[in-house]
Amino acid sequence: MSLSHGTVSDADRGNWVDHFAPQWLRPYARLARWDRPIGWRLLLLPCWWAAALASNVAGSTLPNIGHLILFLIGAVAMRGAGCTYNDIVDRELDAGVARTRSRPIPSGQVSVRNAKIFLVLQALAGLAVLLCFNWFSVALGVASLAVVAAYPFMKRITDWPQFVLGLAFSWGALIGWSAVFGSLSLAPLLLYAGSVLWTIGYDTIYALQDIEDDKIMGVRSTARLFGDRAPQMVGLLYAGSTLFWAGALVAAGVGWIAWLGLALLAAHLAWQVATVRLDDDALALRLFKSNWPAGLVFFAGLVLDGLV
Repeated sequence: MSLSHGTVSDADRGNWVDHFAPQWLRPYARLARWDRPIGWRLLLLPCWWAAALASNVAGSTLPNIGHLILFLIGAVAMRGAGCTYNDIVDRELDAGVARTRSRPIPSGQVSVRNAKIFLVLQALAGLAVLLCFNWFSVALGVASLAVVAAYPFMKRITDWPQFVLGLAFSWGALIGWSAVFGSLSLAPLLLYAGSVLWTIGYDTIYALQDIEDDKIMGVRSTARLFGDRAPQMVGLLYAGSTLFWAGALVAAGVGWIAWLGLALLAAHLAWQVATVRLDDDALALRLFKSNWPAGLVFFAGLVLDGLV
């Protein structure tokens, strides 16, 4: 389907939205990034990691399946709400960047008024999910909104907007644990810190696609900040994330299968660093998306360790 029919330029070819969603829903589905599921998948992973880690500590054989499903629904809803909010705030910037000017608001598919209504509906869905957990988790989830609200403005005032994105995208590492225990401890805090560094790393790779347009529009990013040193800096970030995650496993006292899962994830991150090139946008996108299956391997290791 061509862009003239509303397809967003960086959406997966053959995605279900462009082919199967009703015509009236398609612009809103694109606004929520339902045609680009990698966003909610990366948001979901820290939730599932924390849920599995907490399950191990609590002595359960498996993570709470109901919690995993709720985290899935919440990740889709809140990722969609966050993208809608981000696109409302960034509509003028998006219009000046080749990769984003086809998005629903700058391309005229969705009005700002309707986007705001859609934002509220998605946020209410996320709130409904959050209210299924204990009150500590509810308060923790509400606290994340300050970080989410600040993120779209960070690219205008700091070279480290990916750090703020990491704070927001990794919040599930705290919620996933608190949903089980109604409190926090060292293990989820270390898991959260590692996930923040991981997010900065993979989003730096993602931002390599936009460096030239970002220079023109005055948009700041770690990709621009690191420049030719981006692969080395991403390597340092990934190394730091692995060390924090290892600390979380030590604090939780897990077994060897969980460690194997982490080792496989770390090996994949090292492969990303060795593979990435500054002048290959398609490769940068593929490496960015590869974090989903690699993260599932870590999750599987935590789950299997609980079974053993």
